[in-house]
Amino acid sequence: MTHTADRGYPWQLTGAQGWSLARVRAHATGWVPRFRRLVTLTDAGVVVLATVSTHSLWFGFDRVSVSTDAGFGVDYVTFSMALVLAWMLALAAAGTRDARILGTDSTEYRRIINATLALFGAIAVIAVITKTDFARGYLATALPMGLVLLLLSRWLWRRRLHARRRRGELSFRVLVIGGAAAVRELIDSLATRTDAGYRVVASVVTEGDPSIVDDVPVYSEAGDLRYALDAADPDTVIVAASGASSERINELSWLLDPGQELVVAPHLVGVAGSRIHTRPVSGLPLIHVETPSYDGPRRFAKRAFDLVGACGLLLVLSPLFLVVAVLVKLGSRGPVLYGQERIGLSGEPFTMLKFRSMVTDADAHLPALLAAQGTGDRPLFKVKDDPRITPVGRVLRRYSIDELPQLLNVVRGDMSLVGPRPQRDGEVRLYDTKAGRRLVVKPGMSGLWQVSGRSNLSWEDAIRLDLYYVENWSITNDVIILLRTARAVIQADGAY
Repeated sequence: MTHTADRGYPWQLTGAQGWSLARVRAHATGWVPRFRRLVTLTDAGVVVLATVSTHSLWFGFDRVSVSTDAGFGVDYVTFSMALVLAWMLALAAAGTRDARILGTDSTEYRRIINATLALFGAIAVIAVITKTDFARGYLATALPMGLVLLLLSRWLWRRRLHARRRRGELSFRVLVIGGAAAVRELIDSLATRTDAGYRVVASVVTEGDPSIVDDVPVYSEAGDLRYALDAADPDTVIVAASGASSERINELSWLLDPGQELVVAPHLVGVAGSRIHTRPVSGLPLIHVETPSYDGPRRFAKRAFDLVGACGLLLVLSPLFLVVAVLVKLGSRGPVLYGQERIGLSGEPFTMLKFRSMVTDADAHLPALLAAQGTGDRPLFKVKDDPRITPVGRVLRRYSIDELPQLLNVVRGDMSLVGPRPQRDGEVRLYDTKAGRRLVVKPGMSGLWQVSGRSNLSWEDAIRLDLYYVENWSITNDVIILLRTARAVIQADGAY
């Protein structure tokens, strides 16, 4: 519905008139304080558990004194109590319970890790300055135990928060302002990420056809802005970059209650927050977007991460390799391993290894199957209900066990643990310029689109996710994708 009547709330409010109309009540989302209190209580319980467990493990219930040359006496009971207090203060000071980051991205986890490492680093410095000989085993136990328990508890809270947000609960009420097309795009983008907790409840369309925004109340005249704020009562107001001038954005900020947030959404699609930096120059906030870098220390770190991870997994999974090899050999005639040419970094071909999950002449039947399915002209050669798959191979594919030999490709340097999946030469020949950006990094055993729907995704969605990974890759993202990969494999959803 579109509201166009003049409510007597002008866009421009200046001087005494503007301030006389301003609402003075503090605006606060009701669920935020309650949720933060629950998270704080959980953090306190986790920190106490880690500290008490460490103390009991090393000293039992005795009051053991700390060796010090500083002239003051302290025992480990007192130190443990001080550690609990300092840990909680460090978590609070680092903003780990900021409502804007709870349940959203890796920022929450990163702040917890940084606060914990900073605290124990400070303890080490204080120990050197005061010549206090803290038991190294105590600190070496409390640090990882507390950190793991903190991250685990936050992950559990995050799952609960996401489940509630999928039902439309525990979310921020959002009013979107901008041109009709920009408003529509923002609404659609936020709707696909319910875990971020932004629920659009109304919009103000400043230009274009407001009828394309048909799922929330639409206020189409500038004179309706104040009425929209009163009627929608948003927690957050998001302005599209082209939705208003800087002067009007300032005036809008004067209309908001204390506690309401004003967000300006620049037209940046597929850019991770870690690449965006703001620098004020003469009162103008300049947005700096870092150019993706694939060389230097980051490439070295990724290669080291791949080698350590692949070698470790090969060692742990070697018994499984033996069992699978026997099953493949007994299940059908042919070799245990299957090697297929794929296109890797910079368009260079390599042989990708898999446990054989198909009949030996499977490649000869692929063109006919793709033609029958009507997908032979698309760069994603996937056959649903593929008749070439053996009974053993069907189980291997369902849980992605057939992909495990690619750990050898990772060790050899052809592939990475995480990256865009390598494709055949025929598929790569169908790439456009945008899709060709997949080849600027090494292909991976798993990737962002694999953990976001696996084979259920269309080629357009797959390429969008792959390009996001290519433009924004980092070791932290790789770890997150690997953890999500483990969950996707266990659920066995969308693999064929």
